[in-house]
Amino acid sequence: MATNVFGQPLQPCCFNPLTGFYRDGYCRTGTDDTGTHTVCAIMTAEFLQFSLSVGNDLTTPRPEYGFPGLKPGDKWCLCLTRWLQAYHADVAPSVILEATHEKTLDLIPLDELIAYAAK
Repeated sequence: MATNVFGQPLQPCCFNPLTGFYRDGYCRTGTDDTGTHTVCAIMTAEFLQFSLSVGNDLTTPRPEYGFPGLKPGDKWCLCLTRWLQAYHADVAPSVILEATHEKTLDLIPLDELIAYAAK
């Protein structure tokens, strides 16, 4: 069973839009997830603009991949390196800790995540 950053069972991130590397609503990861999509984040306009500026357009729908495009307020499983990049650029979105996979702690300390915990 997958666990979150607290060592508890991983909670779902979002079912609408359906997120996760495996598109099951959870920020689970595995050997085939080279991007490590483990951070459950709440999208902001600032983060979406930042992501676009670094080459990852998350706002344009891509129906051929079942991707609806994201808007501020949507929850999404982000690559942990993208969240960390946004953190260093001061545009990191809030994180839902209970839905963020423990693998995230390999690169991001828990205290940094807690500082961005969704209220």
